[in-house]
Amino acid sequence: MFISFEGIDGCGKSMQSAWLAKALRTEGRRVLHTREPGGSPGAEEIRRLLVEGAGERWSVETECLLFTAARRDHLERTIRPALDAGQTVITDRFADSTRVYQGTTRGDLRQIVDRLHALMIGVEPDRTFVIDVDPAIALARGKARGGNEDRFESFGLDFQLRLAAGFRALAQEYPDRVRVIDGSGSVEDVAARVRAAL
Repeated sequence: MFISFEGIDGCGKSMQSAWLAKALRTEGRRVLHTREPGGSPGAEEIRRLLVEGAGERWSVETECLLFTAARRDHLERTIRPALDAGQTVITDRFADSTRVYQGTTRGDLRQIVDRLHALMIGVEPDRTFVIDVDPAIALARGKARGGNEDRFESFGLDFQLRLAAGFRALAQEYPDRVRVIDGSGSVEDVAARVRAAL
């Protein structure tokens, strides 16, 4: 299977994707756990351009192109080879993040995002989990995390609220693929909800 985890910054998707990967490995499955932007050497270089620096460092259009370039490299060098080898691939973010971050919340670019995806990627996960938490809590977590990968957190709470609504809307748009998971409670509680939905 190809599984993606999505949600706003600080929602816990990175933790949950790692927990699911560990649980499936414990059950004897071969699992590749990866992330976006990143997941391959070229995509990791592009990641630094996207997640560091000032909030208005790039136009939304440029971000779409950079994310698509990173995703293409990730797909070619990491995701497809692992799937072809019979592994389960779990990624912390995939195309849905671009659909929400660049396609709907920072501009009306959804058609462009979808056209780029169809032309250059052409793959959707088998299952997508959106970890849904209160945006104020998620933003506080993101800021507490520290580090220099805080470009999107710098847009503030209003942006996080729009992101959360965008991710919830994906479940209505793609009901066969996307599951919204309540991200409240302990890590174990959320992980149990993910497993039940899987």
